[in-house]
Amino acid sequence: MPVAELDLTAALKLFGDPTRLRILALLGTSELTVGELARALDLSQSRVSNHLRLLREADVLAERHRGTSCHLRLAAGREDLVGRLWQGIDSELEHLPERASDQARLARVLAARQAGEAAFFDRLAGEWDNRIGDFTTGMGRSRALLQLFEPAGTFADIGCGTGYMARPLLGQVERLILVDASAGMLDEARTRLSAEARGTTLEFRQGSSTELPIGDGELDGLVAGLLLHHLEEPGTALREMFRCLAPGGRAVVLELSPHNESWMHAELGDRHLGLEPRDVLAAFERAGFVDISLDAVDDRYRPSASTGEAGDLSLFVVRGTRPAN
Repeated sequence: MPVAELDLTAALKLFGDPTRLRILALLGTSELTVGELARALDLSQSRVSNHLRLLREADVLAERHRGTSCHLRLAAGREDLVGRLWQGIDSELEHLPERASDQARLARVLAARQAGEAAFFDRLAGEWDNRIGDFTTGMGRSRALLQLFEPAGTFADIGCGTGYMARPLLGQVERLILVDASAGMLDEARTRLSAEARGTTLEFRQGSSTELPIGDGELDGLVAGLLLHHLEEPGTALREMFRCLAPGGRAVVLELSPHNESWMHAELGDRHLGLEPRDVLAAFERAGFVDISLDAVDDRYRPSASTGEAGDLSLFVVRGTRPAN
């Protein structure tokens, strides 16, 4: 039944089933495939699919398709009857009898996903630079780095990959922390950068961009090049970046504008086909940054696939500062 036709009785029935409440509780915290959701609930996929059909019909869910997979999350910003009911219910979900078990299984599902993604990038590390292609002029990297900092202190390259963004910082900063979830990528970066450090102290730390292996306020600045479109929810990573910056520290993000190169999902592990600049600006603001700015980049990103497809994609830079007090 379309959401416009849902009366109070139908809306209460929609939220009156305990399994549907468990589904909504999980999708309120993480974007999940049907299979991941079934594993987190410890239910058959067919049983979960029946409940999802009803939630889809009521427009309670939002979907994102990646290849043959469908990723589900709660639809945002509902202000109708269903949305008002959900606002009242949401805060009570922690009292569901299955809540602790569901959350524990969800943590295992997400850990397995992260391990699988890291393994994907480990396999590609040695050929990554050939896969991602090159930039038309390289100005995207230069524009991002020029906006980053005064050349002193401790800085980080988040989601460093093989070290493309980090190389121009060598000899320009005192200490540079390179972070990536993939051990293979870090090994490539270490091999490429260590011999030309030019006085910069390099540290290579394996870890997720949503749980950075960096202390609170440890950084004077950071850069993240073409990272956010690989993440399920970029705002989580931006909040972590904010945490790691000292007051007055600056974060600079180089990102892809929206595009239609769907082969990049499977070939390069992209979760999103680019990002809307306004969404990145809003995520910076929600994370707590101030003095936020957006710049277009006179450059193009040109990745290529093993099957011969190639992209010619536009870029943008967003920067923000952690407030000084």
